[in-house]
Amino acid sequence: MTPRVRAPELPQNYAWLNTEKPLSLQQLRGRVIILDFWTYCCINCLHVLPDLKYLEQKYKDSLTVIGVHSAKFDNEKEIDNIRQAILRYDIEHPVLVDSGFRVWQSYAVRAWPTLMVIDPEGYVVNYVSGEGNRDFLDQLIDKLIHQHQEKGTINFQQLQLTLEKQRQSLITPLAFPGKVLATTAGLFIADSGHHRLVMSTLDGEVLDLIGTGKPGLTDGSFHEAQFFAPQGMTFDAENQILYVADTENHALRRVDLKRQVVETIAGTGEQSRNIHPHSGNGLETALNSPWNLQKVGNSLFIAMAGPHQIWEMDLESKIVKTYAGTGAEGCVDGTLTESAFAQPSGITTDGKELYIADSEVSSIRGIGLVEPKQVRTVCGSGALFGFGDVDGQGSDARLQHCLGVEYAQNYLWVADTYNHKIKLVSPITGNCQTVLGNGAADLQDGQGKNSSFYEPSGLSVTGSYLYIADTNNHAIRRVDLDTFTVTTLQFSGLCAPDICIPN
Repeated sequence: MTPRVRAPELPQNYAWLNTEKPLSLQQLRGRVIILDFWTYCCINCLHVLPDLKYLEQKYKDSLTVIGVHSAKFDNEKEIDNIRQAILRYDIEHPVLVDSGFRVWQSYAVRAWPTLMVIDPEGYVVNYVSGEGNRDFLDQLIDKLIHQHQEKGTINFQQLQLTLEKQRQSLITPLAFPGKVLATTAGLFIADSGHHRLVMSTLDGEVLDLIGTGKPGLTDGSFHEAQFFAPQGMTFDAENQILYVADTENHALRRVDLKRQVVETIAGTGEQSRNIHPHSGNGLETALNSPWNLQKVGNSLFIAMAGPHQIWEMDLESKIVKTYAGTGAEGCVDGTLTESAFAQPSGITTDGKELYIADSEVSSIRGIGLVEPKQVRTVCGSGALFGFGDVDGQGSDARLQHCLGVEYAQNYLWVADTYNHKIKLVSPITGNCQTVLGNGAADLQDGQGKNSSFYEPSGLSVTGSYLYIADTNNHAIRRVDLDTFTVTTLQFSGLCAPDICIPN
């Protein structure tokens, strides 16, 4: 008979979020517990959250989920940054800040995400790593509840929690804007936390709101359509079409500005589990967290964060297919079919190459659009744990989970997200230099390095202005490229959904 393993107790002297006080396994005796070992940069960890929410709702009187946040990046160790991630992803269970990987080590965890299941008597009964385990967990929890009902060792009652969102409500006009796009038609903002798009002039005068502000996957007029945490966009000026990466719907949307309608052009609304290169009809092919888009000719190139690949959609044939990346998470240069990426989250082009913000390897990658179509690393170490904040040349430069990249006037602007900086990179030499931000997670206008940002993740250049989606500041910043002066755009009349309506 396999010996039973008592679950190690959770530290009481560490920071806890989404709860008034620390929780102990002893006080939770009688309940099924899932410990979710996660880190907020990790796309696989984010994919697990809807499964956990489903299980929490189904078994709310007998299951307690505790997130154990074991940080990968230095920036993720900060309690305030974890709190912002809890708000951004609407996490409603307690989260323990696992300082120094103490809990991770006591449970012998080896990978993000890992879900550890503890029975009502306080014993570890099973664990799973990776995503896509909802059905297995559902069956296991149901079985444990029935077993412990028969033994009289289960305690049915709902746990009362004080959530971070009760302490800090998101009633800001913008909520965690992920990306921004400056075009001839105006400024488009992915108001990701409000599940909508905001269209304004380049000076911040609101022209239209696209989407109801409630999460969903609904086509129709601007005021009927629904998105779910939209991110990157690209614009077809000739036809007045905006294409949108509707990230948590795992879909691509087409916004027709002339007809004022939103249509789904790719994705089924379900997350794909197939990481192997493949292709199919747009509306019949499941996608996996499309994060950003770039239109080149009649193709849409997609930074597909979930399977660590770059995809292409032919807008005439409506076929979507893997363009580059094996599906393995890493940094491998070479041909399209042998290359590997790690959660690509930003994409731009100079017409000859695509440039990728490859966030989990904290690197900028280049992908050829003309023969020979080769993948290369422009700057950054290319290693999963090779991050930092170092200006320099090529592989000597260090970034920290960069999410945005924009090509303009022979240079690449990079949102070095977890360093709270904007950097300028030469795609030819790989030279990488900090130009904006002092590295503090703050909101401060000013010139050059006298300014500050808080996890900026989207960039767009038009004329002599750079626009920045300053995500955790819930703001759009504008930079005069002649003087490098940063200002914060004001959007008169813009409110959170259900609060007020622009004039």
